[in-house]
Amino acid sequence: MPSSRFPSAAATTAAVTAAALTLVTMAACTAVREPALESRAVPEYSIEDFLATTVYTGASFTADGKSLVVSSDRSGVFNAWVVPTEGGEPTPLTQSTTESVLVQSCFPADDRVLYESDQGGNELGHLYVRERDGSVRDLTPGENLKADFLDWAQDDRAFFASTNERDARHFDLYEFATDGYERTLLYRNESGFALGPVSPDRRFVALVETRTDTDTDIHLLDRESGALRNLTAHKGQVFNDPQFFSADGRWLYYLGDEAAEFRYLVRMEIESGHREVIEKPDWDIEAAGLSKQGRYLWIAINADARTELRVYEAATMKPVRLPALPDAAITSVRFSRDETRAAFYVNGSRQPNDLYLLDIASGKARALTRSLNPRIDPDNLVEGEPVRFRSFDNVEVPGILYKAHRAMAGAPAPALVWVHGGPGGQSRRTYSGLIQYLANHGYVVFAINNRGSSGYGKTFYTMDDRKHGDTDLGDCVHSKKMLAATGYVDANRIGIIGGSYGGYMVLAAMAFRPDEFAVGVDIFGVSNWVRTLQSIPPYWESFRKALYQELGDPATDEAYLRGISPLFHAGRIRKPLMVLQGANDPRVLKVESDEIVEAARANGAPVEYLVFDDEGHGFRKKENQQRGYSAVLTFLDQRLKATGVPPEPPVAAAPGAAPGGQATPAAEAGPAASGR
Repeated sequence: MPSSRFPSAAATTAAVTAAALTLVTMAACTAVREPALESRAVPEYSIEDFLATTVYTGASFTADGKSLVVSSDRSGVFNAWVVPTEGGEPTPLTQSTTESVLVQSCFPADDRVLYESDQGGNELGHLYVRERDGSVRDLTPGENLKADFLDWAQDDRAFFASTNERDARHFDLYEFATDGYERTLLYRNESGFALGPVSPDRRFVALVETRTDTDTDIHLLDRESGALRNLTAHKGQVFNDPQFFSADGRWLYYLGDEAAEFRYLVRMEIESGHREVIEKPDWDIEAAGLSKQGRYLWIAINADARTELRVYEAATMKPVRLPALPDAAITSVRFSRDETRAAFYVNGSRQPNDLYLLDIASGKARALTRSLNPRIDPDNLVEGEPVRFRSFDNVEVPGILYKAHRAMAGAPAPALVWVHGGPGGQSRRTYSGLIQYLANHGYVVFAINNRGSSGYGKTFYTMDDRKHGDTDLGDCVHSKKMLAATGYVDANRIGIIGGSYGGYMVLAAMAFRPDEFAVGVDIFGVSNWVRTLQSIPPYWESFRKALYQELGDPATDEAYLRGISPLFHAGRIRKPLMVLQGANDPRVLKVESDEIVEAARANGAPVEYLVFDDEGHGFRKKENQQRGYSAVLTFLDQRLKATGVPPEPPVAAAPGAAPGGQATPAAEAGPAASGR
């Protein structure tokens, strides 16, 4: 929570952020290797080895262009670090030992740096500036407010930021002067719109009205006249999302999916309303942007769970040559202010984020960081392979399969179905230290992109609406048949693991399909949708109605929500369960985990429970990752790998069981479903 369909309330680094009527055969899958041919022994790495890998994120060129400032957990807590563009070791710019420092931008003409930081993971981030003398100033002081950096003005004389200090539900738009930080209100948000880009002359502000997660409109505010114009009026379900204005302010570029399954890039002439399609690939475009002066256009495409970056000369749409990087993706591009160089990250299943610098004229790039612990040989890690299988109703479901090197037909391995966050998130072909840690210790991991996941078209995306813990869980259950069909997975030793919405899916599996998975690992997962939806942070107001439309309104759909909430069915949980929870989590309150743990234990289920007092929704601190992930492995080794779980007598199907054994918690289950 919340869905990736909605704006993220904060970055939750988890360096550390998831079912065919007949048996699935190998022919029904794609990209699954022959089971016995590629098994090999590899050294086991400790959690300390994996956590010695460094996380780098964000990047901003310094004013002189000689360095990039990034966020990194090299010290154990995220801080700002300076990375020289000519090479050399990063040096720390901040020295926080408690709160994460998330770099937003360097100032255009001097050494000041903007960053965001919250308190203990509560996601109420403030905007800070590190001054040239090293002192720090909170630009958005106050209690119980959230602030976000948005962008620099085209003339660099100011930057834009938002806060909800006036009304906890809505973000107002402010301009901060580069010199002196004088603040000017640009837009008082009384309508609950989400904020979009500001035109170069500051006259126009693009705003987003969200009705459902697939039905949005772009409104254009004329600050001179006060007029508000709907640029994308439409019928039916159409997604529209503004990205940026052209450097001359003539055009607004936005993502849309009108008359299409996938999102594509469009530009609209502000004065005339004339539209032109700029790029329309066979996958979703997830973001686009311009370099500072508008010379280069970049487009990020979600191509089968891997980012494909395209860069063009904006005036001619001539492609810019990028380095070829097998088994990895180029992401998060940032251009220097003189537009001669670009910084970007390279990431893959076996490649944690590393920062690269590209000389645009020559097309040559070189690495500025090496994040993977040198003790770890990347050849001993596991490459994620795209896999598809036919689910219980013949819907094709994608995912990413991580085959443990030692798994083989003669010695089938235990496996885990890994469920991503959301709803509406997606498991990507990017590096996950926890997945690699588990695979290195002998677990096959299938990161399922069950129906409702993003990236596979809007039809697939909406298949789980008002069917949560039902058809999406059916996909997870049916993926077991695909895993068993590989020949190298022990069908009796398959567990389920997930975080956030994926944690909810773990609890749903334990409660609604109690015989299907041998164990469950719930990380920050929802157990009671009624309370969760009643207690969402006030600053989610711009998409609250969309969230209720997809999941249910607690004021009118309480019976349904109780029906899909594992807490009210915890009497069915019998298999071993592990729960991890941040004490300061504003999305999934700690009480969610407290109550499901108490209820499952009262039922006699073996439950292990870890609470992290200084975390919110996800892990940011390395010491907590070490404690949490090592405990997860110990739990799995004892409860899943060592002996498996002995067969148990079948449990009666949940109320509303569908043909084929699919549990269907629903409103019509009524009091019977609610009373357990």
